[in-house]
Amino acid sequence: MREDFSDLLASNERYAASFTDSNFDGIAKAGVLVVTCMDSRIKPLEMIGLKLGDAKILRTPGGRITPDALIGCILGVHLLNVDRIMVVPHSRCAVGSGDDKFIADKVREATGADISGMVLGTTPDQEAGLRYDVELLRTHPLLAGHDVLVGGFYYDVDSGKLIQHH
Repeated sequence: MREDFSDLLASNERYAASFTDSNFDGIAKAGVLVVTCMDSRIKPLEMIGLKLGDAKILRTPGGRITPDALIGCILGVHLLNVDRIMVVPHSRCAVGSGDDKFIADKVREATGADISGMVLGTTPDQEAGLRYDVELLRTHPLLAGHDVLVGGFYYDVDSGKLIQHH
């Protein structure tokens, strides 16, 4: 394990030295919000041809609509110019192909900690999870009837293809 964050802070110094993105207002210029997984193989903006400032990106384990993601979607629609929400789980996802017990067992093996009481949002049926999450957003009283389009998509980490399911 590393001892500190000095490598990242040094990288940030180089980044800040040529930083030119200070004129953004935080509004989603393309009106898009993407909820996807925290998996580092996913580049949300690049996979849909957008750039910095175009979209709001929310990352959750498995790309699931967690309570915090739901709040982000509501705020995005009402405060940040969002009129399209994409829910995007992906292939070869541990959260999207297992169950809470499987993940809890892995954490226990690694740390000895018992997280079996935590709701992790896993699903052995990724398609059913996506359908549930899309329906949750489409029918939520703070989103339904507010001119927002919600779509469910599946991202293949091996091909880079995005396929609409809902």
